[in-house]
Amino acid sequence: METRIDFLQRLKPVTALKILAYLDDSADLIRASAVSRHWQNIVVSNGLSKQLCITRFPQLASITRVDEVSHDNSELSHNSVESEHRAYASLFRALITFPKTFCIADPVSASSTDNYPQESIMHTLDPRDKIQHRSSYWSSTGSDDPETPETLIYKLTANLCVITEINLHPFQAYFQSDFPIYSSKSVRFRMGHPKSLNELDHNFMEAQECADDKFIWRYTSPILPMAQENRLQKFKLPEPVVCIGGFLQIELLGRVQEQEVDGKYYIWSVYYYS
Repeated sequence: METRIDFLQRLKPVTALKILAYLDDSADLIRASAVSRHWQNIVVSNGLSKQLCITRFPQLASITRVDEVSHDNSELSHNSVESEHRAYASLFRALITFPKTFCIADPVSASSTDNYPQESIMHTLDPRDKIQHRSSYWSSTGSDDPETPETLIYKLTANLCVITEINLHPFQAYFQSDFPIYSSKSVRFRMGHPKSLNELDHNFMEAQECADDKFIWRYTSPILPMAQENRLQKFKLPEPVVCIGGFLQIELLGRVQEQEVDGKYYIWSVYYYS
């Protein structure tokens, strides 16, 4: 009869753990945990699914509790190692297999608007949108200081999204002499959740108020340079980011274009795509 030996049982526990920790897919961890009770104990008791999730998506480290509903919805299992293993394994698979799609749902606020509502943030999401037969766009107010930043906040399509890149298109004013392009010098992105849902009942766009202080930003990207060019510019994040809370802030840093009519610096944009 063929002799079968569980090689992990022949190794020191720390060595066996290191071997299984090399698995980089939750499906492989699930399969490994089904090999034997010994393998299952290594995977589950050491929280390898949770470690894998947090290593790939550091934003998930903020999760403090896992609840699992039973099949009959009659009781909850709180923070048991088995329920954590199943939850993180399922979450990891969902995050790495998400369909690529447009994630921005609605505008929330702009730090300034030059001419409301004709040049408000609500006109940034659809490049086909037209105002009086002219392309719509968002415009900041003018500033004498070219370093004055602007921020735009958007609600995403879900409270849990994976963002890989954000695309921005500076606006070229064909109705002005020399066709100036009102881009920013660079951009930075933040993602997070509101401090209080009740405060978001306020219409920040109509009130022309900045909502930056109403959010807690859990992720901040590096500063990325923007070209002063009339084209869609793709800003790929260093790694996929899990946005927990469903809100995105676009920070436009610095101004490059002075408007001839008043000598002030502006930022104009057509649309944003995430």
